[in-house]
Amino acid sequence: METSTPLIMEKTPEKNTAAFTHLSTLSQYIIPFGNYIFPLIIWTSYKDKSEFTDHHGKQALNFQLSLLLYTLILALIAIPIFVTVVLQNLPIEAIINDEDFVIRNFNFEGNIGLLSIGATAVLLFGVLKFVEFFLVIYASIKASNGELYKYPLTIPFIK
Repeated sequence: METSTPLIMEKTPEKNTAAFTHLSTLSQYIIPFGNYIFPLIIWTSYKDKSEFTDHHGKQALNFQLSLLLYTLILALIAIPIFVTVVLQNLPIEAIINDEDFVIRNFNFEGNIGLLSIGATAVLLFGVLKFVEFFLVIYASIKASNGELYKYPLTIPFIK
């Protein structure tokens, strides 16, 4: 549910700042929590100077906060499931021969349903990160073109 509305005659510095606000969320791959820190710094610095930059800063931060919430929910599903499955099969016997490492007494049969739910949560997390990357690029292109952009499935934490 993408909504983008063209703005008339946005100045180039405003468009660049808005685009950079979106792109700064990709710093998460280099700096922990960079996807919150850098957009927050840019947004707070420019929110009073430009309504256009204010809009894009809020969108970038709301999207990142929404992704954090979705990730926490997926983690709360996946982690307990995997821990439960491992703890239920604790009498694991590991045998180390010359170059072989064998694990015995680990039974997946009774836990396929739980493991499927946990694996689905992990898969959804991967899809979420993949989609995030492309949506950030798309939003930055829209901003650099002088258009308003609203991320899909975003909770408006900052209004």
